[in-house]
Amino acid sequence: MPDYKEMYFKLFRATEKAMEILIDAQRECEEMYINAPTPEIVVLPPLESEEE
Repeated sequence: MPDYKEMYFKLFRATEKAMEILIDAQRECEEMYINAPTPEIVVLPPLESEEE
């Protein structure tokens, strides 16, 4: 008969590891975003209409 308790704990530990990996990746991406240089915003002049 399968050891359901061991199967449960194995799956639980793997789930915890997966969540830790995702949380770490999210934190790293947030730090990358925070530390990224601010992009330069350029305001373009309005287009002239053909009627003018």
